[in-house]
Amino acid sequence: MSTELEISTERVQKFIDDLEAQKTILSTCTQLFTALTNHFSSLQNSLSEKSQSLDAKFQSLSSTSSQTLESLSLRESSIPDREATAAVNVESQKEAALAEFQNPKTSTQLSESLKSFCRRMDSTGLMKFIVSKRKESVSLRAEISDALSEAVDPPRLVLEAVDDFVSQKIAKTGGLTDKRWASGILVQALFPEASWKEKKDKVPEFARSTKERAVKVVENWKGQLDGDEEGVGAAEAVMFLQMVVGFELRERFEEGFLRKLIVDFASRRDMAKLAAALGFDDKMGDIIDELVKSGKEIEAIYFATEAGLTERFSPVSLLKSYVRNYKWNAANILKNGHHSAAATEESHNVELSSIRATIKCVEDHKLESEFSVNNLRKRATQLEKLKADRKRSSSASGKPQNKRGHNAGSSRGSGPSAFRPAKTAKFSNAYPPFSRRNPAHSAQHSPATLYSGPYNYGSQNAFDGPAPYGSAYGLPHSQSPAAVSQQQYSHPVDNIGTAAGYRTSGSYGG
Repeated sequence: MSTELEISTERVQKFIDDLEAQKTILSTCTQLFTALTNHFSSLQNSLSEKSQSLDAKFQSLSSTSSQTLESLSLRESSIPDREATAAVNVESQKEAALAEFQNPKTSTQLSESLKSFCRRMDSTGLMKFIVSKRKESVSLRAEISDALSEAVDPPRLVLEAVDDFVSQKIAKTGGLTDKRWASGILVQALFPEASWKEKKDKVPEFARSTKERAVKVVENWKGQLDGDEEGVGAAEAVMFLQMVVGFELRERFEEGFLRKLIVDFASRRDMAKLAAALGFDDKMGDIIDELVKSGKEIEAIYFATEAGLTERFSPVSLLKSYVRNYKWNAANILKNGHHSAAATEESHNVELSSIRATIKCVEDHKLESEFSVNNLRKRATQLEKLKADRKRSSSASGKPQNKRGHNAGSSRGSGPSAFRPAKTAKFSNAYPPFSRRNPAHSAQHSPATLYSGPYNYGSQNAFDGPAPYGSAYGLPHSQSPAAVSQQQYSHPVDNIGTAAGYRTSGSYGG
């Protein structure tokens, strides 16, 4: 009996094991079926979404094609009227130019002289005239745009002027500063700031030959920019980028080259708007990061405002960082210069320029409620007073002294002669000891003392007034401590004039 029972138990156990195996297989099949079902459902949804996307794109393409065809039809129908208007305009300008050639008038009015050169398409004479009137730059900028409209082909006139400047730059001839300034006025008048944003959606209005010539001029110019980095100023970089934007030559240059120009000369007010016009909108954040890392917090604020990234890059935080950096720079200059008179003057100049840039930035962005500049203004007034005192003392010490003194009651022609002191006394008066000849040396203070008291800045009047288009910032960048050893605090930069009222093309610091 027991044997039969053992046999029956084994059979039951085997049967249960078989059921468990079948259960596992059934569960696996169920999981595979569920996975396949989900996969095919996902594929079906994906295909459905792609089909809907294609349908939407087809509809958009159809709508765009209809609008384009309609626009082309309107343009085609307007060609006769436009041709007639252009022919009348060209004929009137031709007659005016011929009249200028036949009966040249020597007008004393600035506007008439400019129009005369433009009517004759005399780029050489126009450049010489603009250079000769450099002292009247404000009036020039106000009149140059109207004068260019009198030319038969304004783009060609400006291209000839810029081509002449580039050719002289290649030949390394003299007078490049004046040529650069005059060319900048013409380029700014041809491509004002308001036209940069319109270039993205506007149909080109230049003849094919004009654009081909612009390509040659700008490419030759790029070769000079690449090979002469030290001789390239902010004004020239701005003018180059304006040509690229104006003649729509963005695709002709590598992104890295254009971005380097923007970052290197970011202190120009134009650069933030030019960067947007060149299509760097989606990379503006990276550019701002690069500016912040290189110690150009003020420029970063203007770029962030232009790009609408002030939430990501807080202007107040950047201003605080900029103030910390320029204080550190000024103190470091004093320390490295052993608190000499030259080091003190350089330190004060760096600090004053940075303060001006800070105040101007706060006013431009209306941050007075978040960032107080009262102490900065007091400190600026204090530095201005110190600078004026140094100038007065240096001018006073530079005046020649009489070799002989005279008695107050005597004259050269009558009366007894004054008592002449001994030569030793005269020598000692003329050359006092070192401690007396250098009183400032013993009065130097440590950087901690320099900043220990509250800032004592004066009124804003010292910083007011629009900066001309051509002025580079003229302000040293307060860089991070690691970069101070390589900091250059001033760079001679050429000026480029703009039309009157283009305050935005001046420097951030004012």
